[in-house]
This record gives sequence, structure tokens and C-alpha cells, in this order.
Amino acid sequence: MKHVSILIPFGASSLSNIEGTWHILTEVNTILKRMDRDPIFDVHFVGISNLSTQRNGVFTIQPDSLVHQVRKTDMIVIPAMHQDPQEALRLNQKFIPWIKDQYAKGAEIISYCIGAFFLAGTGLLDGRRCATHWASVGDFRMMYPNVDVVDERILTEEEGIYTSGGAYSYLNLLLYLVEKYAGREVAIVVAKTFMIDIDRDSQSPFIMFQGQKAHEDEPVKKAQEFIEQNFSDRVTVDQLANMLALGRRSLERRFKKATSNTVTEYIQRVKIEVAKKSFESSRKNISEVMYDVGYADIKAFRTIFRKVTGLSPIEYRNKYNKTAAAAAV
Repeated sequence: MKHVSILIPFGASSLSNIEGTWHILTEVNTILKRMDRDPIFDVHFVGISNLSTQRNGVFTIQPDSLVHQVRKTDMIVIPAMHQDPQEALRLNQKFIPWIKDQYAKGAEIISYCIGAFFLAGTGLLDGRRCATHWASVGDFRMMYPNVDVVDERILTEEEGIYTSGGAYSYLNLLLYLVEKYAGREVAIVVAKTFMIDIDRDSQSPFIMFQGQKAHEDEPVKKAQEFIEQNFSDRVTVDQLANMLALGRRSLERRFKKATSNTVTEYIQRVKIEVAKKSFESSRKNISEVMYDVGYADIKAFRTIFRKVTGLSPIEYRNKYNKTAAAAAV
């Protein structure tokens, strides 16, 4: 059996991550028993002390094991931690040497959502890919520049380290692990039992692009504001460089460093975000929305829209605007 250690951190953590992981993995054992198969997950709550209050004392979770008592585990699960990342690291520093030691002994490490900040604090994510909540990607890149954070992915797996995207996408990572260790048949039963959309691999349809302005490069901020105010026009890199009295290469280098996007990528994301909001709230057809945001080529618009959101314009509208979808039938 695989010894699973679900961490019970100090501070505010995701109770759904903790309870949901325990619930699903123990249910896998029940399903296996019905199939005349042996259970495969031995699930434990592991903490630094005997009591861990959550949500400002509203809830209390009692670990059944403390880190110094767990000499060997096979899987470590890090839930999302909702306080400031630096504070989470400070409060839970005693977990870090144990996590690193267990990983060196062969344990797999799983982090959910913004639990990736804590995992990155161990140094184990340096040079590796990871997922986290799409809304935290900018802060994550600034705090951990040596980690390759992929904002569109719903999960990553690399050298025994797994990460999931935002919020309830941890369920998709759990299904992935269930399929890996219990098989596809069991994963399908779990997906149907808990009504989880199996094989979902992107969080792109859920991303709300808010611009990346948490930087101090004022010319880049002016370029961003100009792009956002003139989304329906054809804005070029040369136009922005001339407006800011910068060389093209200098602008492109500074823009990429400040926002993690190229100028062209930023222009596309701004236009597509406006198009998304129009699809969500209006009855305009695809061509009307396309022209509103400055595209004239329907094929190019569809290609870029799918690249950014993971869905076609029609699929996106039908997903988020039931009135418009019904009117089109």
C-alpha cells in the first residue's frame, strides 16, 4: 500500500483539498474491495503539532501523525495555503527538511493550487514546470523566477512532483493519480461517483486576463494602458516604441521581463479578453465580436481565441452565455 501524507499546515489552508483528498482516496479503497482487489492507499493527516486550527480558529484538524514520527512515506500532499506565501513558509518551516528528505528517499510530492508557493519554497521546483491558480501566476513568477510556471495547464508531472491549477482542479490531479495507480476503470468509477470531468487538461477557459502590472517599469505600463484603451485598433510594436521613444528591441525586452508576455501576446490577450466578455453578456455573433476587437480574418480570430482560451468562440459562448446559445438554436 502507498502511505499518503496529507499535510495539515499552520494557518489558513484549503479544507476541501484536505478532506476531498482523504475522501476520494479512501473511496478508491472501497471500490477496489468491491472489485475483489487489495486497497492501495493508506491515508494519514500529518502535522507539526497535535492541533492545527484553520480559518482563524473556526475549524480544528487533528493530525494522526507528526512529521518526526513519519520515517517513510510514499506520497506527500500539500494543500493550498491561503495566507501570504512568505508567512506560510515561516509558519510551516519545519515541514521543509522532512519534505526534501522524503523526496530524496523516493516519495512523490503533490501540491494543489497555490500550495505551489510553499512547494517552490523547498527549492524542489527549481528548473521544473508547475501549475498554480491562474490568478497567482504573475506573483509566482516574481517570487520564484527559477520555476517554469505554466498558467494554462491544469496539472503537471515531472520527476515525481505533481502540481495542479486553481481551486477545484485538484480533483483532476487526484483522478490522474487514481488512474496511474488503480487503473482507468477505477478512475472512471471515481469520476462518475464524484461527478468530476475526467481528462480535463486545461484551465484556460477559466482564466480572466487582468494584465500584469505588478512591476515598476513605467514605460511598459504606459504601453499596456495604450493597448488596453485601443484594443479595437491595430497596435504595433514599432508604434509603441516610437510613442515611448524607445528602441524596438529595448521595448520588447523590457515588456517581456515585466509582464512575462511579448507585446504581440499581450495585444492578443487583451483583445481576446474583451471578446470573451462580449460573448458572455451580449447576443452578438462571432463576426460582430471579431470586428469589435479589431480582427478582420475569421480564421485568424478563431485560431488565436482557441490558443488563449482552449475553446472555439462558439464553444466559449455556449459555455458561458446560455441565452445566446439558446437563441442560436
